[in-house]
Amino acid sequence: MKLLIASGNHGKIREFAEILSQYGIEVCGAAEAGISMEVEEDGTTFFENAYKKAHTIAQLSHTPVLADDSGLCVYALCGEPGVYSARYSGEGATDEKNNALLLEKMKDIPQQERGGKFVCSIVVCFPDGSFEQGYGETYGRILTEEAGQGGFGYDPLFYSDDLNQSFGEAAQEEKNRVSHRARAIMEIIPKICARLAVSDQK
Repeated sequence: MKLLIASGNHGKIREFAEILSQYGIEVCGAAEAGISMEVEEDGTTFFENAYKKAHTIAQLSHTPVLADDSGLCVYALCGEPGVYSARYSGEGATDEKNNALLLEKMKDIPQQERGGKFVCSIVVCFPDGSFEQGYGETYGRILTEEAGQGGFGYDPLFYSDDLNQSFGEAAQEEKNRVSHRARAIMEIIPKICARLAVSDQK
């Protein structure tokens, strides 16, 4: 079974590949499939952005497409960066710039108030216009400095309650057991496996 991933984020595609391979699903990035279209993420919720990406690329490729929108929500910052996680530091945003801005905004926030969560909304759209969705969260707190060289995005700043270490310090297989992305996949996997199996038999 194969699934197109509507993302240009290589770290994210790698995580999806590793998690979905356990269910016999092969993934392919949109760029690998010759689709270079950028879909503007102008929704106000994670679901809206994920659905827009998946639906747009599914209509172009005529194949099942998975898209996600995920981000970090910090309680002391009223949910920031939220849906703006990837572009938190503005035009030309990078992981380094986003992390630096987050640390600056939280420099005076005490340890006991640095809680937050990673959120992931996954949508798989099919060429007939139908879709399935999944949602996952994972909880932790924001560190005062980066820890670890692994992962991507805010991972080095996110101390996981489940792992008792930052996502940047965790081995990939450890993160894949408890991450927001893994939990969203676990919610959606029974639905898409059934759909993809039927599709492959046609």
